[in-house]
Amino acid sequence: MALTFPIAFEKMSGTGNDFVIIDNRSLNIPVEEHPELARKICRRMFSVGADGLIFIEKSSRADFGWNFYNADGSVAEMCGNGARCAARFAYRHNITGRKMTIETLAGVVEAEICDEDQLVRVKMTPPFDFRLDLSLRLDDEEYPVTFVNIGVPQAVIFVNTDEVPVKKWGRKVRFDEMFEPQGTNVNFVRVLPNGRLKVRTYERGVENETMACGTGAVASALYGAMLKGMDSPIEVVTSGGEILTVLFDLHDGPVAENVFMQGPARLICNGNLTAEALL
Repeated sequence: MALTFPIAFEKMSGTGNDFVIIDNRSLNIPVEEHPELARKICRRMFSVGADGLIFIEKSSRADFGWNFYNADGSVAEMCGNGARCAARFAYRHNITGRKMTIETLAGVVEAEICDEDQLVRVKMTPPFDFRLDLSLRLDDEEYPVTFVNIGVPQAVIFVNTDEVPVKKWGRKVRFDEMFEPQGTNVNFVRVLPNGRLKVRTYERGVENETMACGTGAVASALYGAMLKGMDSPIEVVTSGGEILTVLFDLHDGPVAENVFMQGPARLICNGNLTAEALL
């Protein structure tokens, strides 16, 4: 199918996690075109540049759906920061009211516009596949590793310093055989003196450290409660220096219910893609 240009888009940022969003409800850009478009549009310096590309779609199960792609064109089941940006996009464009549902590959998630200053809250799908007794050798030291799926697989490693080789260690963990075949995001977490968590995340699909990862922040907060005795709500400082707040009910099992993640979702710019954006 030949694409018709220009294609309207918006670029949004969720605590430094940035996305290009296209309303595809009437454009009908076929899904088989999406991965290649993501690879081309998300290139920094050569195109718009972003961590991911979101197509807003019609849904029979929710107020709207999405097709979400990482910068390398791979499909992401869920993205907390992306969901918050998509929610604010939908509200601003009168697709939904302040409270809404979004159909994702991880299930239907709920979102709410909390105020007019970009604060958006998302209710996450129930976390599952908790693994608490893993370990990996990173350089010359053995590190305890935990894991949980928040719609996206997340490994969590507590460290004592921010000076961590995130790309090197993250890539090793992300492709370790214990997380095959889908791999995992990797979160390096430090407990700060003020009771917050500082989280640096290596994201699969981007294959590098990103400035924030919403589902990674949730995974880190849950293990902050389980392993460090922290209580909900937990504030997470992202690599970009902004704050995500994670709220949850934690029970023996472990079982986590009523898991919410909230933070800013900012409109950076809007415009029109030309054919040259894909060269």
